[in-house]
Amino acid sequence: MPQPPYYEVDVPIRSTEMPARIGVHIFTGWADSRAAAVQAAHDAYDTARTAAEAGQEIPHRGPDGWCCCGYRTGWELDWSAATAGPWRSPYSWLNSTTYEL
Repeated sequence: MPQPPYYEVDVPIRSTEMPARIGVHIFTGWADSRAAAVQAAHDAYDTARTAAEAGQEIPHRGPDGWCCCGYRTGWELDWSAATAGPWRSPYSWLNSTTYEL
């Protein structure tokens, strides 16, 4: 059976202490649909938050590829504005050709 597509879920975030500070939290992993990807990302975040609040290490990379590598208190994620789509490597413009930077 083929592996499901690899998704990226982008979730807008804002600081609760300094509301002008905003950003995006990015999650990646395998899912069967966009909705399933958002749910898996949300579950990974909830797991990380629960571990962090209990003073435990945040679990990394579950069997489905989803994880939350960090958790910051004082930041709110806007799950209602989350977007999901096929993951695109930010390095996809690279190939085997050597580049000088």
